[in-house]
Amino acid sequence: MTALAAHGAAFAGLAARFGPGTPVVLCHDDADGLSAGALLARALTRAGHSETRVRVIGRGESPWSAALRDELAAQTPGGLVVADLGVEAEPILPGVPTVLVDHHVPRSWPEADAATVISGHADAPIPTTSLLALACATALGRADDLAWLAGIGLVGDLGERGASSDFPEIMGPLRKSYTAKALREAVSLVNAPRRTASGDARAALALLLRASGPAEIVTGTAPEAEALREARSEVKAALDAARRIPPLFAGPVALIRCDSPCQIHPLVAQSWTGRLRRQVVIGANASFRAGFVHFAARSASEPDLITFLRDRAPPLGPDDQFAQGHRRATGGQVRVETWNRFVTDLGFGPEARAP
Repeated sequence: MTALAAHGAAFAGLAARFGPGTPVVLCHDDADGLSAGALLARALTRAGHSETRVRVIGRGESPWSAALRDELAAQTPGGLVVADLGVEAEPILPGVPTVLVDHHVPRSWPEADAATVISGHADAPIPTTSLLALACATALGRADDLAWLAGIGLVGDLGERGASSDFPEIMGPLRKSYTAKALREAVSLVNAPRRTASGDARAALALLLRASGPAEIVTGTAPEAEALREARSEVKAALDAARRIPPLFAGPVALIRCDSPCQIHPLVAQSWTGRLRRQVVIGANASFRAGFVHFAARSASEPDLITFLRDRAPPLGPDDQFAQGHRRATGGQVRVETWNRFVTDLGFGPEARAP
């Protein structure tokens, strides 16, 4: 049995133990998380649940927060599936069967009575959460017509080239049914709402929950499809302005400071890695959320960015999140004072600090 098939079989056994209440799927708001959430919800509904609720966890939210725990408790779910939101030890809703489906490096590991983890972070190659979700869906029943959702997550997280080289058994058949351009366009549109000033990804989720393929996202006439196109235009304008900002340099780090209500710092960092191939490139945004600096690290040469950042971490406060995500795509959100200590310790001058 392959690793993905084993993950799927484990999920099927856990889903069979869900209670009579409506299952709730919590998912991240990027292309991988939204595709995983839609895949899992559609598969659970096909498996016999009359309804499956999906809740996008957006900007500044956490499934481990007291506010979300109260919201979920009022719904009395029969089970929780948490997709692409990390792995932590703390129970999300004590007493409710919970499955964490994820591919990030775990922050801590839950006890068996708190949650069961379907994790791909130790697999080689590391699958996206949407690919894990496809394995889970396949273990519940027929899911081949949903594989395009996993394709969107794969291209969203790994890029078209990385997805094709790491998972040809998925991407090969998909390219026979859908053009590479259609998948890229769908990823761009699905990712756009979370990057806008509002950060509301519900329109993207709504399309993924009912679409039969990427064409309904790229060329669809539904109001949600138009909302995605408007979101992409907003983000493009912000990104075009940020790309004109020159980088700052300190040792192995290149820093691009941008100030925008849009979530463009990961795109800014990625856009410079082709030209700054020897540096770790950090895109930082001091205007994304009041009191915080959000940042993203990318590199064409550094294989483990989480370790790179943790080796240079400043003292962290309780509200700081630092070096989270993937080894090749990480970042965080820290208080302004934490950020200023971080960039000063790296060797940057006052122009790198946030006001």
